[in-house]
Amino acid sequence: MGGIKRREFCKTASCAAVGAAWGVGRSEKKIVAVEARVLSQKGNCAMGHKVGDAATFTESGVEGKICIHALYSMMPAVFAMLFDSRFPWLEDPDTKTHACPDAYNPVVFEITRLRE
Repeated sequence: MGGIKRREFCKTASCAAVGAAWGVGRSEKKIVAVEARVLSQKGNCAMGHKVGDAATFTESGVEGKICIHALYSMMPAVFAMLFDSRFPWLEDPDTKTHACPDAYNPVVFEITRLRE
């Protein structure tokens, strides 16, 4: 990438992907992690997720228990949030919901940016 740092590239690339203007309404506090917490669970979750379960994502890895199917489906949003991208349709730019892809046993997560 010829001299551009990964964090700067990710900020620019992910911001362009959602069509947001960079620098508008940005918080001065650094994002340290993104957390996915179970808001609701119905049916029989094969992974055993329960309301309140959480996984934390940082630039260096994932801490906590999370189903591989839910993880795979939410990673684009987690990655974008980790690098401060904006989703213009969210009321709170630091919090969004994400549904597990298992429609018969749905688990709904709340994905939140954690700042310093």
